[in-house]
Amino acid sequence: MRIGIGYDVHRLVADRPLILGGVTIPYEFGLWGHSDADVLVHAVMDAILGALALGDLGKHFPDSDPAYKNISSLQLLQQVRGLMQKQGYEVGNLDTVIIAQKPKLAPYIEKMRANLAASLDVPVERISVKATTTEGLGFCGAGEGMAAQAVVLLTGCQV
Repeated sequence: MRIGIGYDVHRLVADRPLILGGVTIPYEFGLWGHSDADVLVHAVMDAILGALALGDLGKHFPDSDPAYKNISSLQLLQQVRGLMQKQGYEVGNLDTVIIAQKPKLAPYIEKMRANLAASLDVPVERISVKATTTEGLGFCGAGEGMAAQAVVLLTGCQV
């Protein structure tokens, strides 16, 4: 077994879609970044890469590479899944939290779970997605950005 933790932050800006867990959420702002800036999926990928001791997102998907411009983070997650499977691991369970003051995310959580489970090729029962506010405190509370955290347990599987 291996355990990894991931954390990611992106700034909220106008004229970008808000994509979390592969779900496009109606909102006046979106997350700024080279890819689709899906802060949840980025935290998940960093957790898995950390558990495998393979570095971070920037090492595998540098923002200087035009191939990753506006790419779906779920596509990148599938590549990370390939690295994980190559080493003989699968997700035992994944626990995540999105930190955002607005918009309300509860209506989208189940679709996020399903997207992550499909991309990681595991049952949805192994995936937890939660959302919380910061009660108006900090950059998330001020609506300047969003953050996400992820903790993953990888277990050995047949290769």
